[in-house]
Amino acid sequence: MTTLSQLRKAALALPEAEEGTHFGMVAFSVRGKGFASVTKDGQVQLHLPHDDAEAAVSAHPTGERLARMGTPIGFRVPLVDINGKDLNALVRAAWAGRAPKRLAAALAATDAGAMQPDCDLPAAIGKAATRALLGAGLITLERVATRTQAELLALHGVGPKAVRILAESLDQKGMSLR
Repeated sequence: MTTLSQLRKAALALPEAEEGTHFGMVAFSVRGKGFASVTKDGQVQLHLPHDDAEAAVSAHPTGERLARMGTPIGFRVPLVDINGKDLNALVRAAWAGRAPKRLAAALAATDAGAMQPDCDLPAAIGKAATRALLGAGLITLERVATRTQAELLALHGVGPKAVRILAESLDQKGMSLR
């Protein structure tokens, strides 16, 4: 069983994802294109490519195809009927299908472990925290310094230990979290 706060955390951990409303629903978008929303009765709606939507319908018996004017556009399932791991994967797939190709490719490269040349994040923060920071576009300590501790902790994969190590690394360079 997942909650709106878990959906929010998964969606907002993705690069350039924003939260807003769409027809009164909590909605998430990337560069103005919606990829996820939650209806007032607790159904999560994900804008997914055809194959991903078909796989989701097969894996989640309480879910259904989502169509707009007869055209399939995604998948809908009660939020309480999906586990967190599956929700995270579906949110990422929905985001990747709506994000600009270059932005989606950059996240895919990050997920594959490709480090960018100007990345100076300390290895001691761990792989999950590194992926989360890179996925949020925080590839340097200078960019990390523009965030607060709470903002970093809100990223899926970044915990108190990683924030402590980042704060120490920033301090060594004469910087601090916002």
